[in-house]
Amino acid sequence: MKEEISVLIDSAKVDNRIADLGDEISRDYAGKSIHMVGILKGSVIFMAELAKHLTVPVTFDFMSVSSYGNETESSGVVKIIKDLDEPLAGRDVLVVEDIVDTGRTLSYLLNILGERGASSIKLCTLLDKPERRVTDVTADYCGFEIPDEFIVGYGLDYAQKYRNLPYIGVMKFEEEDS
Repeated sequence: MKEEISVLIDSAKVDNRIADLGDEISRDYAGKSIHMVGILKGSVIFMAELAKHLTVPVTFDFMSVSSYGNETESSGVVKIIKDLDEPLAGRDVLVVEDIVDTGRTLSYLLNILGERGASSIKLCTLLDKPERRVTDVTADYCGFEIPDEFIVGYGLDYAQKYRNLPYIGVMKFEEEDS
């Protein structure tokens, strides 16, 4: 199987949109501080770049979750692999995700985090695939709405590869000639 990647959103467009998101979030949180919660591993690159554009005080924490089911569909049963290091009580929380797809995992996660006493919880995603949504999850801040394609780059991977691409790419799989 040959992997082929074509550019969907080039690096300049990604960088510009992240800067715009940083401005918007900074305006919305003026006079407050943000506790950013990155969902590992995909959000790391986006979260780091976004944080550079925020003008309000920021703290970081991370969670790692696993959703069980087959390879194409999440069962919605979520296992927390790495929980937060710090409590959320009284904080303004910004959950940072690489992509919102079906929304099952995020819906579960936002409910769990909502029970932890945060002053507010908002969701920021780099990418959104609304046509795949099966639960009612809406990002408060969204970089790009994208078609239902297999995406890599800027933190998104295929078999742990391609996270480091500086652009958003569409991965296609082709049979190799023998």
